[in-house]
Amino acid sequence: MKNYFYILLTGMFLCSAFAKAQQNQPKEILIESDIERINEEEFPGAIIFQKSNKQVYIQHEGAEMWCDLAFYYKDENFVKAYRNVRLKQGDSISMRGRYIEYNGDTKFAYAAGDVFLKKDTTTVTTDTMYFNRISQQAYYRTGGVVTSPNSKITSRVGRYYIEQDKISFINDVVVTNTEYVINSEQLDFYSVPEHAYLYGPTTITSPSSKVYCERGFYDTANDYGYFVKNSRIDYDNRQVYGDSLYFDRNRNFASATNNIKVLDTLNRSLVKGHYAEVYRAKDSVLITQRAVAITVEDNDSVYVHGDRLLLTGKPENRIIRAFKNVKLYKSNMSGKSDSLHSNQRTGLTQMIGKPILWSEKSQITGDSIHLLNNLETEKIDSLKVFDNAFIAQKDTISGFNQVKGQKLYGFFDDKNQLKQVDIINNAETIMYMREENGDLTGIDRGTSARIEITFFENTIDEINKLKSPGGTIFPESQFKNEPQTFEGFNWRGDEELLSKEDIFKGEAPFVLTKIQGIPLPEIDEGFFSTNDDPTIKPLSESSDIKEGTLENREENKPKYGQENLDTKGKLEKEALLERNQNTSTQRLQNLPLKKQRRLLKPTKKDGD
Repeated sequence: MKNYFYILLTGMFLCSAFAKAQQNQPKEILIESDIERINEEEFPGAIIFQKSNKQVYIQHEGAEMWCDLAFYYKDENFVKAYRNVRLKQGDSISMRGRYIEYNGDTKFAYAAGDVFLKKDTTTVTTDTMYFNRISQQAYYRTGGVVTSPNSKITSRVGRYYIEQDKISFINDVVVTNTEYVINSEQLDFYSVPEHAYLYGPTTITSPSSKVYCERGFYDTANDYGYFVKNSRIDYDNRQVYGDSLYFDRNRNFASATNNIKVLDTLNRSLVKGHYAEVYRAKDSVLITQRAVAITVEDNDSVYVHGDRLLLTGKPENRIIRAFKNVKLYKSNMSGKSDSLHSNQRTGLTQMIGKPILWSEKSQITGDSIHLLNNLETEKIDSLKVFDNAFIAQKDTISGFNQVKGQKLYGFFDDKNQLKQVDIINNAETIMYMREENGDLTGIDRGTSARIEITFFENTIDEINKLKSPGGTIFPESQFKNEPQTFEGFNWRGDEELLSKEDIFKGEAPFVLTKIQGIPLPEIDEGFFSTNDDPTIKPLSESSDIKEGTLENREENKPKYGQENLDTKGKLEKEALLERNQNTSTQRLQNLPLKKQRRLLKPTKKDGD
């Protein structure tokens, strides 16, 4: 009984396989023509069809073809079509050429001579093209042009996946648009909705900008893109770098995420951070997430850090604004404030909101601090402190030298060191006076309408009370009974920035945003490897194609991509099915003929 059921199941399987094989049996090519003849001497094995009043009509399984002259090799189910050849598949796909070969068994076509393939709004023109109707793929490797509503694409190699509306371009890929030109090594283009995926060194060039990337995406219909490897955007005198770049041409907008740099080549400045927005039409750049602006002055770099940095204006009139927790560092100067405003045209930098400045050994505070650069020498020329000006400096042994007043004007020497300070209105001083050997001679606590201070080697050297002087010089023993500091004194030396890395001191470690990458494409098997049986020729023995032409070439293989990880598993599965089917057939053949006939006999359905 067990053997009977096994044989019955095997028979059912073979019947199903037989029926399926019958369905997959290639159909014969049908041809209609006014003139039909045979010339075995010149064209052995061929039936010749020729145009008279109307073109020769060829039909095969959903494909139609028209030509002026056709040679049909019936035994091979193969046709050669000449002159004004048109091939149509369904309502959306059509192909033209001067010459087309077509094999009805493999549904494979070869076209040559001014080839034109059209699907919906996408067209492909080339000299030679291969078309596989089973896989629904077209292929050229002698140079071709693809046009869509918004772009024209040229390349040496192109593979059109018709059902996916996808074309893979390789070697010398150029996308031409009215607004820009894309040059790439490898590009996948989806006709609907006109999306391009860029692989390898790629540039997108227009009169106003240039984009470089080694992996990216671009919407050619709506003019925006996304780039994720070695990406860069050139805007006039600005260069934008980042792990991830977004670019919108219509909005004149770009954004960058993670490890971004915005380089100003004209003003020799660099802005860094982990997020940036660039508005080209407004000449503005917004940077956040550990944002820092670096400007070169007198071969020394000035670092400005804030929660947000905003750069606006043309290169000749650029303004830098920093907001919240602003820190400034230069080799001989550093500072903090709530916000900062720097005009590169005038050279004026304003520190606003609880500003503090350290210049060598001096600590300077006030309601606001202004630094003025000499535009010719690129050196700090002077500083101004408005309202509640206060300068403090540690004495060499004990206490603090202090000067306060309503306003403070400071002047720097050629080495960018503070050389003179003028205190105006309600000036007061506490000054430890010492001999050259360091001996303390007294403490001067004085007042004046104006005080002039000179510095030597970054230390207060001399104080001149220029108007309405007053005050007392105390010996050290008596000064201990006097207030040691003025009202408003707050020594913050431990906050001083001693290196450029200190601009981030006290901030929590920064975690980079996770970038959504663009994966490499899977490298498909070669175009001429799509047949299940590699021994079957795609065309025919009677084909005019030279031996070796229908073979994949290494130089036409995509350079960038990953092998299809499912291919191995798919091949193993197909081999297993084939082995099982062969085993079942073999077992059936080993049965007596009477049992084979009984098993293969159709069974009656219920109700028959």
